[in-house]
Amino acid sequence: MTCDDRLEDFAHRVVEVDGVAKTVHVTGTGPAVVVMPEMPGISPDVARLARWVRDAGFTVFVPSLFGVDGAYPTASEGEEIVRRACVSAEFRAFAGGGTSPVSSWLRGLARIALAEAGGPGVGAIGLCFTGNFALTMALEPAVIAPVVNHPSLPLDAPGELELSAADAAALAARFRREDLQVLAYRFEGDRWCTGRRFAAYQRLLGDAFVGRVLPAEVANPEPPPFFRDVVGCAHSVVTAHLVDQAGHPTVRARDEILAFLAAKLHVTT
Repeated sequence: MTCDDRLEDFAHRVVEVDGVAKTVHVTGTGPAVVVMPEMPGISPDVARLARWVRDAGFTVFVPSLFGVDGAYPTASEGEEIVRRACVSAEFRAFAGGGTSPVSSWLRGLARIALAEAGGPGVGAIGLCFTGNFALTMALEPAVIAPVVNHPSLPLDAPGELELSAADAAALAARFRREDLQVLAYRFEGDRWCTGRRFAAYQRLLGDAFVGRVLPAEVANPEPPPFFRDVVGCAHSVVTAHLVDQAGHPTVRARDEILAFLAAKLHVTT
């Protein structure tokens, strides 16, 4: 996967929430799952994950939040996208910023997705920069199956969460009240998503946080340039660092995610 993905098998829509319009790429049928991009955007690997989710029986909504949709992630362009996102008013990339404002828009997208796709609720998959957004989307009652992959925010505080105190309390209360779970993944030794961050999730959510840690040595050794040169470590479990071989640990992680979504959203595979 070394070239751009034209996303030709997706419908391209403009979705407006509270006066803010964003492009959303939609494909599939069945209950809704929002698949968010990782830095530096909706890469071919992110699109591949979205297709796997679609093929498992879901309507997939992929919002464009940064970068060039479908672009192969180069190092120089990726670094510039990260810099722009870090100063954007939509994101809280650093400690003390609280919950990113874009999560409110994403919760609105979840409401729209549920109304269109039906089912018992909505799944959400966050990746890297958007990893924690899958959890903050669960402030919206429609979201019942969040999956947090290698969450990197806040970038400057490896043991903290990208959450305001009020949102953290509200999430913990909802997870206890409704017996929800969040599934989470990271690689051992990931400098962007450390064991300290997973421990912070565990303190907040207790047994509702189901964290998986994969050995770094099983990561794809030849990821795209952005991940090789900028990320610089095993990081993206089910996208750039996935090894698409039957029985591989990263493929088993992908399959566990699909099974989690199917169980929570009542899809028979």
